[in-house]
Amino acid sequence: MPRMRAIEDVAADLGFASCDVQAWGPGVAKVSAEVAFRDDPLTARLVLVSAISPTPAGEGKTTCTIGLTQAARRLGIKAACALREPSLGPVFGAKGGGTGGGRSQLVPSERINLHFTGDLHAVTSAHNLLAALADNSIYFQSSTSGVQLDPRQMTLHRVMDMNDRFLRRTVIGLGGKAMGVPREDGFDITAASEVMAILCLARDYADLKVRLGRMLLGFSREGTPVYARDLKAEGAMAALLRDALLPNVVQTTEGAPALVHGGPFGNIAHGCNSLVATRLAMRRADVVFTEAGFGFDLGAEKFLDIKCRAAGIFPHAVVLVATLRALKFHGGVPAAESGKENHDALVRGMANLDKHIDSVRRFGLEPIVALNVRAGDTAGELDHVIDQLRTDGVEAGRADIYAHGGEGALKLAERIVAKARAATPKPTFLYELSDPPADKMTKIARAIYGADNVNFTSAAKSQLDRAVKLGFGELPICMAKTHLSLSDDATRVGRPRDFDMTVREVRIAAGAGFLVPLTGEILTMPGLPKIPQAAQIDLTDDGTIVGVV
Repeated sequence: MPRMRAIEDVAADLGFASCDVQAWGPGVAKVSAEVAFRDDPLTARLVLVSAISPTPAGEGKTTCTIGLTQAARRLGIKAACALREPSLGPVFGAKGGGTGGGRSQLVPSERINLHFTGDLHAVTSAHNLLAALADNSIYFQSSTSGVQLDPRQMTLHRVMDMNDRFLRRTVIGLGGKAMGVPREDGFDITAASEVMAILCLARDYADLKVRLGRMLLGFSREGTPVYARDLKAEGAMAALLRDALLPNVVQTTEGAPALVHGGPFGNIAHGCNSLVATRLAMRRADVVFTEAGFGFDLGAEKFLDIKCRAAGIFPHAVVLVATLRALKFHGGVPAAESGKENHDALVRGMANLDKHIDSVRRFGLEPIVALNVRAGDTAGELDHVIDQLRTDGVEAGRADIYAHGGEGALKLAERIVAKARAATPKPTFLYELSDPPADKMTKIARAIYGADNVNFTSAAKSQLDRAVKLGFGELPICMAKTHLSLSDDATRVGRPRDFDMTVREVRIAAGAGFLVPLTGEILTMPGLPKIPQAAQIDLTDDGTIVGVV
């Protein structure tokens, strides 16, 4: 592994003076508020990297984003990447770390994958402070607005940055009057916290406080909504988030600058890094690579319909990452066997990639497919996929960036950058904000997932009606759905057809500024697998962390 550059030198590549950044340990820095929130012109070409529906292990979307950034720099381009921060849940769970891999990863990877700069801990603390203040208000029957929370109508869960299925549903306040008011509660993972979404969509400290104050806590016995501002919670929450709102600067294995900030999941949140970091990168680099996941149906759709509206940006090029493994998985081969050669499954699995290509075009964009090369891939199968795509009029190329870093994607990066430079993007969205919420959800499901219709449970209908009555009907939509299938059923691989989706619950994220429909069996608190990745992680006697991959 090459020796890390001084973080001040990495920051200088993006025009940051030494006074613009604050070192946060070896190889890590934060950008000052004065620079991070400045509203300078956005001059960069923006490349959005997403993927087809992944296998449970993921298909290297982050690795490709890093590798393409490195390749662009090898071509003499002032390039940078803007990425999400890893969550401890996947790090210790099934997926492992979120810093890329091989010769295309972020460094120092162990620090980034674990506590990093404490941003996720700050989000957890701010969210749970609000939960504590809400329960304290119920206990003392107090509120600055005079509206009393009904413990039976609390909508705010607590959060923690760990996969823990046993905390999905809890009962709190047991043990007598001095212990609080007994009620049902539960935990979501921090990546699904509305505070995380707010952190990633806020423009500056003033916007952060306004959004925090808009967070809906629940309702009074009379049905009156109670917000965080009714408890005067936003000031203390913002204080906890002061440093967390500042983007983090790190580097790739080839010394390319990377802004790594915010960590919402794509399947249960909006799946992209912070608005502040992306806009900052677009003010400082010539080409910016950013990722949104899991697949295009989740993170990328939300990037375009939610983040782009809020940030006033739109990508100049879109890259879809695919692997032979994922294509065969969607051709009906079990994940454990998808690394073996299987031409018939590969052909069947192309249907999933075809749907994502179609989805990109719904936004007026034309994708380039990056075929992420993995050890064991055969030249014949790689050539078949690329030849088929080119026959269908889709640009495609190999990204051999795990083994070779930026050198493994030079030709592909050259075509991507040329496409981005030639583009004149015209922002196109799937729905109008003025559309009824149910219609917006149906448009997403039909256009992006291929569903015939969307069904709503009686509870979801009531929650939608309440959202409209409260004035939230014109918010964008952040669908919560399995990432393993285009449908709401994780077992339906490939390109499902002739299916309906079911929305069982609709949450109001008033501070973040969107509605969250929960579909199928999606959970906002994941569980650990039978053999967690944590079993492979250790600390050696000399203080070296091993097993974080």
